[in-house]
Amino acid sequence: MRNILLLSAGRRVELIQAFQSAFAEVSPLSKVIAADAQPLAPGLYHADLAIILPKVSANNFRDELVKAIREYEIDLVVPTIDPELPVLSHLREQLEDETGTRIMIAEPWVIDICNDKVLTQQHVTKNGLLAPKIYEDSSLIESSQFPLILKPRAGSSSIGVNIVNSLEELNYLLPATQSPMIQQLVFGDEFTADCFSDFEGKVISIVPRLRIATRGGEILKGRIVKDTDVIEAVRRLLESLPMPGHSTVQCFKTKEGVEFIEVNPRFGGGAPMSIAAGADSCKRLVELLNGGVLEYDESYEDGLTFLRFDQSIVLKDNELIQGKNLD
Repeated sequence: MRNILLLSAGRRVELIQAFQSAFAEVSPLSKVIAADAQPLAPGLYHADLAIILPKVSANNFRDELVKAIREYEIDLVVPTIDPELPVLSHLREQLEDETGTRIMIAEPWVIDICNDKVLTQQHVTKNGLLAPKIYEDSSLIESSQFPLILKPRAGSSSIGVNIVNSLEELNYLLPATQSPMIQQLVFGDEFTADCFSDFEGKVISIVPRLRIATRGGEILKGRIVKDTDVIEAVRRLLESLPMPGHSTVQCFKTKEGVEFIEVNPRFGGGAPMSIAAGADSCKRLVELLNGGVLEYDESYEDGLTFLRFDQSIVLKDNELIQGKNLD
């Protein structure tokens, strides 16, 4: 039996169902336990078991997490949001030694690079790969260089991201942008690559997804495109930035080549697309927990188009999960 704890379950119903499907195939007695600070998180109502945990920023987060790991005999903890990553990365060895569980998390230096888009760009270019240019001094930007993109150095879900078309727009938005970075706006096909590596960082799969339409930074419509240029560039990046388990890499394929804009060392919202195409990260995690050895695999199905939509859960009072709203 292998139990998995999915943190900040939120709206990640498809991911929970993917883990359940993986368990049904290889470990039917195992359970997917979903945790969230919000008792009304939809993911809680689809998991095998649901628990309320404080936010990662809370003083009692570590102690409550340890209690949950022990009570539910958790074999793998899976973070899903950016604020969890640096905390769990620094706690990983301590938690694993104390509880015997495994945390799906990269080393602190990797998390530091991924959580800072300036450091990401610097790492990419240092390793001989391409990334859009960063403008460090806004006063030196010329009118011919617009449009540009203005965004926070840290952040997700496209929050605070703006395309600016003039120096006037830039000067207006700059003070309102937290830890701003100004970057060249590139044009071309935008991809998110779903990646999987084993616990030692060996690359197992890379699945490029063409981003056709997005909402709040998360893909709504996408297509699996087995683009060899994207795959090779992402592989080179992963070899310099080991991320155990599932990760996502965002890039544009431009006339210059494959240009990287973001790296997320966790499951992304669109991960169920690559899982459905046959690159099943959930099943692979279970296989690794069972002592399996994985090799590089590109046998997923190419050319699949995915159209995502919202669904609702209708609950009676007696079906609501009890717990203080910690959101």
